[in-house]
Amino acid sequence: MSQAVGNTALAYARLWHQVDATDRVLGKLAERIALVLMGKHKPIYDPGVDCGDYVVVTNCTKVKVTGRKPEQFMYRKHTINPKRCIIRHAVSGMLPKNKLRDRRMERLRIFPGNEMGVLELNILRSWEDGTLPSPWNPQRLAETKPRILPKGFEYKEALI
Repeated sequence: MSQAVGNTALAYARLWHQVDATDRVLGKLAERIALVLMGKHKPIYDPGVDCGDYVVVTNCTKVKVTGRKPEQFMYRKHTINPKRCIIRHAVSGMLPKNKLRDRRMERLRIFPGNEMGVLELNILRSWEDGTLPSPWNPQRLAETKPRILPKGFEYKEALI
């Protein structure tokens, strides 16, 4: 008789989360993105292991910056949209300063509009209200994106 001891490969599987940044406060948005990039929302979280998920941010040009930050700070990078640079800088500041930081930042994708190209097919969870997503039903995903589940698959509550 064999039993799997410890965390399995399924526990370390990376999901793709989509966040709409329209009218969201920059600091709170960056904090939640950093939590998902680190993997703190998973029960297997370990500070020394990179077990976080991918995050795709859309509508980054509509993010809100509070206070006098628009006048005080100027984030410039000539190859990137300024708001995209602001979100990347804020998330980078929320992550721990260690060797895993660059690897986690590579999993952050930021887009100025709704269009995210071919990455849209990878999205499994979306945040509408800014909170981390609740347990999800893959059957609803199969109706909109038929490539997720095979034909004839029925979702049963006991599987999760």
